[in-house]
Amino acid sequence: MTELWLVLRRRYPERAQMTDYEIADFVARFAAAWAARDGQRFLDLWHQDGTLHSPLYDRAVKGSEFKELTALIVKAAPDQVWQLLDWTWRPRGDGAVVIVEWQSTRVVAGVRFDWRGVDKITLRDGKIAEEIVYFDTAPLRAKRSGATLEALVPLGA
Repeated sequence: MTELWLVLRRRYPERAQMTDYEIADFVARFAAAWAARDGQRFLDLWHQDGTLHSPLYDRAVKGSEFKELTALIVKAAPDQVWQLLDWTWRPRGDGAVVIVEWQSTRVVAGVRFDWRGVDKITLRDGKIAEEIVYFDTAPLRAKRSGATLEALVPLGA
């Protein structure tokens, strides 16, 4: 779908805005890449010079690094399951901004552990130019260190 969109965009630049169908197709491919945990599928979604910003990593990740990044994630968290919960989008210049709500799940010490987040994905020519991941890292950090996660403002029973 992306290649067809690029051809049509070059031929009819006045109608370059992505359609609902094209965005839905992108979101389906994004979710499928997560489900398969397939580095090539992720790589196919990204501009080589695209940038991922996530609180999980100590630096920004380039689109060209996604095959290796996916292998690293699979090795570090072999049981992680990513689930698409909801999404929306708006047009932006030569592409779109897609907001994806998700949940990840792992089993840690025999107990299911979930966390949720939101990604802001900027598409250019149908591929990811930038992705910013937002989620609260405190539960992951507490789980990793063995600490008990406590509320900052206890409300009582």
